[in-house]
Amino acid sequence: MRKLNDVLKNKIDGLYYGNRVLLPFAAEILKAVIEDEIIMDFSEKKEGAGYSVRENFTEIYFHDYKDLKEAVSKYETIKLVVVEIGDDLFDFKNHRRLALHLRENHKLTIEETDDNILFIE
Repeated sequence: MRKLNDVLKNKIDGLYYGNRVLLPFAAEILKAVIEDEIIMDFSEKKEGAGYSVRENFTEIYFHDYKDLKEAVSKYETIKLVVVEIGDDLFDFKNHRRLALHLRENHKLTIEETDDNILFIE
């Protein structure tokens, strides 16, 4: 199983297909920001977003979007707050802010953001 630090250090890409994002590590998703929408409810309803954690990856569905590539321009990102599986969810030091960039051929680049990047609290 890949760890988030390895993914970031080795620049391992995720994938996206339609409204589905695949992250190459296992994590709990606390918050997602896409366009002007802030999603913090990942319950099993069919709006907003939902995710599932597998052994080797995390799968996110953005229910309100048919095709992420049409909704998110090359100058925008999908932002996430995640906690890697195995880390203490209640320790704020483990809350990691990520920016996901949609690239050609369904590739998704992942980078950790710093405090200078606007991230709506």
